[in-house]
Amino acid sequence: MTIANAFSSALSGLTAASKAAELVSSNIANATTAGYARRTLNLTSQAVYTNGQGVRIVGTNRVVNQPLISDRRLAQAEQGGADAVTAFYQRIETTIGTPDQAYSLSGRVAALNSALTEAASHPESEPRLTAVGDAARTLVSGIAAIGKDIQSARTAADTEIGAEVRQLNDALQRADQLNLQIRRGNGAGTDTSALQDQRQQVVDQIAQIVPLREMQNDDGSVSLYTTNGGVLLDTKASVFGFSTTAAISPAMTLQSGGLSGLTLNGRAIPTSGESSPILGGSLAANFAIRDDLGVSAQAQIDGVARDLVERFQDPNVDSTQAPGDPGLFTDSGAAFDPANEVGLAQRLSLNAAADPTQGGAIWRLRDGLGATAPGNVGDSTLLSSLNAAFTSDRTPVSGGFMAGARSFSVLASDLLSSAASSKLTAQGQATYAATRLNSFTAMEAQGAVDTDQEMQSLLQVEQSYAANAKVMKTVDDMIQRLLDM
Repeated sequence: MTIANAFSSALSGLTAASKAAELVSSNIANATTAGYARRTLNLTSQAVYTNGQGVRIVGTNRVVNQPLISDRRLAQAEQGGADAVTAFYQRIETTIGTPDQAYSLSGRVAALNSALTEAASHPESEPRLTAVGDAARTLVSGIAAIGKDIQSARTAADTEIGAEVRQLNDALQRADQLNLQIRRGNGAGTDTSALQDQRQQVVDQIAQIVPLREMQNDDGSVSLYTTNGGVLLDTKASVFGFSTTAAISPAMTLQSGGLSGLTLNGRAIPTSGESSPILGGSLAANFAIRDDLGVSAQAQIDGVARDLVERFQDPNVDSTQAPGDPGLFTDSGAAFDPANEVGLAQRLSLNAAADPTQGGAIWRLRDGLGATAPGNVGDSTLLSSLNAAFTSDRTPVSGGFMAGARSFSVLASDLLSSAASSKLTAQGQATYAATRLNSFTAMEAQGAVDTDQEMQSLLQVEQSYAANAKVMKTVDDMIQRLLDM
């Protein structure tokens, strides 16, 4: 080997060692940086003709476990969807309340039952009649509050959909721009590792909203597809379309055209069912809350309201009422029409004839809603009849409840039980998803930057640097001796 060859080889070794030390320091500095992938130096032997000429730096490798990242992203999407559904049912359960809470639906039912019983024992007592009216109004407001909160949850889900669609579109545009920069960098032979780190973080943000698959392309770019085949990013970024609704009423549904659907590049796509390209993830969960779970919850509370109205609308309960007249509980003051059940919970009201706050007379609770003058103050027949209607077993005709006759108190308990059961199911799915996510995250962390390993690598780099520096010093000494001759 000539002196020139030795000098060239040592110089290439010093360059490689310097670059390796730079990568090690970068790895240690970014050990806790989200989305950062450990760097390694890609080296190959350098030759001129058939003679060895040291080492050549080919490039920088990002050490990633792509299958593991894909599994972690799917677990993230699953947990996001399950958490959204759990929060919805938790909200409904809280609004309904538990039996030990006075403001709960069961507590309001018990209060009216107790007031009717006490008033029947002393029908002449106006304070007890007033207590019945107060308890009835409280029950009406409680049922209405549940219905209103369901619509508030649907509106919140609609707002969240709008926010997630904006996040998706922004993130897809950023991923597309990073793809372009990475392609250009690779074409120019520059290191694009930092750009790939940024892109991984952007794709992680997308994966929290819509479960996806990432495909690596030869030019360094990536293509993104939903797990059901929807194209998110290929030659260009796809665009989602959605319009939010300021306030949602019970009658507003996707099927009726009252709410916005989702479009992908201007084409309407299904938001539920096995054919939906966004199936799984928080976006699909919010659509489910708005269009399915919220609608079903409203149907249940409307079924409860209908059962209450029909119990007291029966002419056999109050002989002063003619067939078709509204009973003690009304649909905005009118008799209930079964064809107009949607939203009944929010329209439920106490009959104005027996409600002093609406200009009525409280004695009509004792003497009849159709009575024109007070009757025998000691007659408890109607109050007993009202109490019997309230506590008798009756089969609900709507709301999706299990078959079988039950009292209104039991029906109220069934409503709470349904919400609690759905919440527990969603919590179980969320816990399972969280366990999977924690496992994948831990496995991914094991393959990330290990500072102990990096320090060992740094020692090897120092040894390599010192060896090449010694060669350089030896070559320098040899040249100096030749010059001195």
